[in-house]
Amino acid sequence: MASIVTLGEAMMTFSVAGVTPLRHGSTASVSMSGSEATVAIGARRLGHEAVWISRLGSDEPGEMVRSRMLGEGVAVYADRASEPTGLMLKEHPRAHARRVQYYRAGSAAAGITANDLPVNVIENADILHSSGITAALGESAAATLIEAIRRARASKTLVSFDVNHRSKLWSAEQARATMLPLLSSIDVLFASHDEAQLLLESASDDPVALGTELRRLGPSGVVITRGAHGAWLVDDSGAFFAEPVATTEIDPFGAGDAFVAGYLSTLLDGGCPARALARASLAASLAVSSEGDWEALPDRAEVEARGLRPATAVPTAGAGTGTGAGVGVGPGAGSAGAAVNAMSAIELGAIAR
Repeated sequence: MASIVTLGEAMMTFSVAGVTPLRHGSTASVSMSGSEATVAIGARRLGHEAVWISRLGSDEPGEMVRSRMLGEGVAVYADRASEPTGLMLKEHPRAHARRVQYYRAGSAAAGITANDLPVNVIENADILHSSGITAALGESAAATLIEAIRRARASKTLVSFDVNHRSKLWSAEQARATMLPLLSSIDVLFASHDEAQLLLESASDDPVALGTELRRLGPSGVVITRGAHGAWLVDDSGAFFAEPVATTEIDPFGAGDAFVAGYLSTLLDGGCPARALARASLAASLAVSSEGDWEALPDRAEVEARGLRPATAVPTAGAGTGTGAGVGVGPGAGSAGAAVNAMSAIELGAIAR
């Protein structure tokens, strides 16, 4: 069975019930969240072996995260540390505004080192996935990410990376300084339109142009998402566009991770770019139709029952040349990229991050 390994932090999450600020003492539900953990769960539900690498506190939040990941069938490599497991507070203070607050400084995951990377796990996987969030946790986590990517490249494991910029964790300047040097070692890059502009320090309104410029820095496939306007893939084959998938949005958190899981699972199936775009977009639309970051991630049966609308090729003056190792996973695998179209609230800035 094709497999994916993800590297990143998971936190205990308190979500305030209803549309009200936390300060008024509303009740809250308790769960877990974390971008890379959610991708691992999403890929597992879509039928693939999934491994999550992290570091957890020797506390009840850490045990909860571990138990939930194992309960979803994800293999967990997370050493227990004296530092606490991270925490996130989610609130919905107004009808069209959501807000999060992180308590990640000095967390167990922020202190992860290369010694926490299990032997021959990344090397034997089909895909390694991580994000800018991991790099933003601190110098130790960033160095561990670099080592994980080095191991993947040496073993010809495909490297997938989601920019996932979090302004509450670091500045745009810090993000560029850390992430730009990584691009030459990345095969599949996912970025929202504004994240692509941030990386390139560009005001371009053309997603294909942004994707083409990012490909010149290394990735073989670049996906630019633009919320309700759709998403674009730029790869060796040219450029593709995916229309939004209609959905009733209940909770936008986790849409991007559902999309990444949907796309990467298609690569693991040996699917073509159009099918990958379609599955990713559908998975994201299903994920936001219920509360929670990962709870509503679809399984394979649900995705297949809905049917897929392929992405379409769009004119381009040339997609440029990436320097990544390629984006195929297994015989007949397609190119990288995906579309998440149920992320309008996130990309339009309605969630304070």
